[in-house]
Amino acid sequence: MIFSRIPAGGLAVALLTAVAMLVAGVNWLIVLAVALVWCASFWLAQPPPQEAPAPRGDAMQVTQAGMAGLLESAGLPMLMLDGERIIQANKAAREALGGHVIGQDARVAFRHPEAVELLGRRSGGSVDIPGLTGPRSIWHMQHQLIDQRYSLVELVNRTAEADISRAHTDFVANASHELRTPLASIIGYMETLADEGADMPPAQAQKFYNTVLREARRLASLVDDLMSLSRVEAEKHDRPRESLDLVQLVRQAARDGAGPERLKRLKFELAAEGLMVRGDRNQLEQLVRNLVDNAMKYGAAESDVTVAIDVTPNGMARLMVRDRGDGIPPEHIPHLTRRFYRTDPSRSRAQGGTGLGLAIVKHIVERHRGQLDIESRIGQGTTVTVRLPLLAQTEG
Repeated sequence: MIFSRIPAGGLAVALLTAVAMLVAGVNWLIVLAVALVWCASFWLAQPPPQEAPAPRGDAMQVTQAGMAGLLESAGLPMLMLDGERIIQANKAAREALGGHVIGQDARVAFRHPEAVELLGRRSGGSVDIPGLTGPRSIWHMQHQLIDQRYSLVELVNRTAEADISRAHTDFVANASHELRTPLASIIGYMETLADEGADMPPAQAQKFYNTVLREARRLASLVDDLMSLSRVEAEKHDRPRESLDLVQLVRQAARDGAGPERLKRLKFELAAEGLMVRGDRNQLEQLVRNLVDNAMKYGAAESDVTVAIDVTPNGMARLMVRDRGDGIPPEHIPHLTRRFYRTDPSRSRAQGGTGLGLAIVKHIVERHRGQLDIESRIGQGTTVTVRLPLLAQTEG
């Protein structure tokens, strides 16, 4: 009721005041109005009624439900712990660790000594966990305390960063080795020539000079290929804009790749001109030269190298460069486009190869939104196939 919250003491004072006003001869209507206003002021001054607080268990259920909604919308894997037990895991966490982790002891779910040690800290913190979702995976784990009972775990996948770092380290190490080898040869021969001077027989001196020249050219080729690879990688996200007749381009670039002394070994099986692609002329010419040069180097001596162009059933331009060499063992084929990878290092260096030719080809094909395939049979030879979208497809 409205008047149930009016204090009894205040009501008594109001009544006594009204009686005193009547005794003093004040009009009873005025006395009644004053008494009503006085009592009403007590009611208006009362604070609004407070609802009884919900039991602690219900409040915690509401809190957990709200946290579950927040976690589910997060892009990073996040988990909520009640003590050591996982009570919530968002979609990203379930995809990374599996839905079975909900309800599991977090120390069992993460299975790593440093993760277990971190979960036991009362101050929170972070740690890197290798092998959490795979043999080469690396995850950054952060543990944040909410209160004495509840905490949050956030995971950040650092695997890609680690792979890039390893690739960079390997590349620098391999490049340093490849550069050091011809430099060491040049320095060694030049030191011998400088020490012996005129005492060295002319024939031997000429042999040394020829070796120095060969190694210097090899060094120049290696630097050129490294710069080419760097440029191609830097431009890999920029789609080429120039419209090119692939048949004309391949015919000329293949002749350049063979060179005058090997031109007689080059055979063409080309479609009619007019196969238009959108591409970077310099890069596509480099791609053809690299493939033809490789086929000439590693095919059987004096054997033919065939360059063919046609159109696939699904409407892509197909370039094939086929040699008739010894072939490549199947275990090597998946690795041929890696930088500095060689199936026979001594033969490759003797032929003047840098180990970067197919790596450059792969990146050029990727930039042109094409496909690269390598097929080889022992004793029969190797065929490298490049498929490129025709101009009508790139416009569509």
